[in-house]
Amino acid sequence: MIFEPQGRLQRASLRARVTWLAAFCVAGAVALVSFGAYMIVRKNVYDALDESLRERAIAVVNGAQFSSPDQVQNYPAAFLAAGDVRMGLLNGVTGSLRYPENSKEPPNDPKAREVAQGLRDDYLWTDYRSDTRAIAVQYQNGTAIVIAQSLAPQRTTLAKLSVVLLLIGGAGVLLAAIAGTAVARTGLRPVQRLTEATERVANTGDLTPIPVSGDDELARLTHSFNAMLGAVAESQERQRRLVADAGHELRTPLTSMRTNLELLLASERPDSPTLSEEDKREIQSDVRAQLDELTTLIGDLVELAREDAPQVIHEPVDLVEVVERSLDRARRRASNVAFDVHLQPWTLLGDSSALERAVLNLLDNAVKFSPSGSAVRLNLRQVGDGSAVVEVADAGPGIADADLPHVFERFYRSSEARTLPGSGLGLAIVKQVAQRHGGTATAGRAPEGGALFTLRLPGRP
Repeated sequence: MIFEPQGRLQRASLRARVTWLAAFCVAGAVALVSFGAYMIVRKNVYDALDESLRERAIAVVNGAQFSSPDQVQNYPAAFLAAGDVRMGLLNGVTGSLRYPENSKEPPNDPKAREVAQGLRDDYLWTDYRSDTRAIAVQYQNGTAIVIAQSLAPQRTTLAKLSVVLLLIGGAGVLLAAIAGTAVARTGLRPVQRLTEATERVANTGDLTPIPVSGDDELARLTHSFNAMLGAVAESQERQRRLVADAGHELRTPLTSMRTNLELLLASERPDSPTLSEEDKREIQSDVRAQLDELTTLIGDLVELAREDAPQVIHEPVDLVEVVERSLDRARRRASNVAFDVHLQPWTLLGDSSALERAVLNLLDNAVKFSPSGSAVRLNLRQVGDGSAVVEVADAGPGIADADLPHVFERFYRSSEARTLPGSGLGLAIVKQVAQRHGGTATAGRAPEGGALFTLRLPGRP
């Protein structure tokens, strides 16, 4: 079995990728600039050489007068050598080339004969065998002056230029890599802090916010991460409170039920005193009441546990139908209380079962505090801000000022309500349903003197 080195299996870090990206970008830019500069200089150098050759050839044509080709051989070669120039006289008929003695032969080309024959004025070409640049200019009597110059100085200049550009480009790439490393190290420091924070949260559960510095994208990312940590911490705190409060509320009915059941079981033993039928009926009635209380409490806890799970079902809901269904259920539970109902049409997008549960909780709460023979007022009316309110008012003692800020808290029960049945979760569910539908739930005092609960919901008539 062949194992790959671990370094090859791991992807390059973000810091390394930023460094390489900066180096590659600078290298590409330097390469393009260097190539452009080299090509421009190269063209200018060769253009200057061509212009120099043309001027020399014209000067020879206008200055030197050779009556015969033999005079070319007697031309002072030292003058040509001093200027690193080769010169010759090309015969357009034979194609022979005469040049000064003790000098190098200039290059020849078939197209140069066309210049000697008068078919073209001049002709420039590069002779790669002798590494020279040559020009043929029309002369007289079917001849042409050929002048050539070595390309060695130009090639040396271009070679030095390429070395300089290569060194400058390499230095630029190196500086870009160093700068990219510095920028990556500085710019990714907040990302490193975020990584350490996520690892800390995963390993320890510590939700301490991360310090924020600056106002750039990484700072906003840190703010968002801190907001997420705050939301997680708040959710955990709500869960802890829910578990603690639920444990406290469940302990009382469970303890009472256990006591009653143990008493019933103990009375069935042969050597234990027996209970009268009336005592047994009372204990059984208590057990049934405790079971009902536990059932209600567990149902309320399940409803509250859905706070972070399902979203609102976006379906059209006729709020009048929802209120009427809740009212029918409340009437079956409370035969000694009347209901004064006034409903106006209203529809919204939401969850009809959750809304029905919220309205029923308000009605049950009003029935619980209303004296026998009184009336509970239920209104569904439109308000002018694009919403409707469900108002439930009772004829009870009302809500004390000290209790008003806490009535929608989980398991909160006022001193008057502690002796009455209930789990202390009904109004918390009302608030939760209102918030899930984009509305609000408030509590106050009714004109009749009792409590007034208002459920405000958006929608349309």
